[in-house]
Amino acid sequence: MGGMRGGGVQDAVALAEIELCGELMIVASTAAGERLSFAVIDEVLRVREARMPVGAGCWGEE
Repeated sequence: MGGMRGGGVQDAVALAEIELCGELMIVASTAAGERLSFAVIDEVLRVREARMPVGAGCWGEE
């Protein structure tokens, strides 16, 4: 059985997704209301208002 190409990249992405999910769960567990607001979710996920240029990487790298 051969090795997977790009497996390391996929692993890094999966770990980043798990970390963000964990951060959302921590914030949700301490929230006063029944649901998190979109603003709080965006803050936890580090969503920015400005759009990245086409061809930019996930965090603005080129």
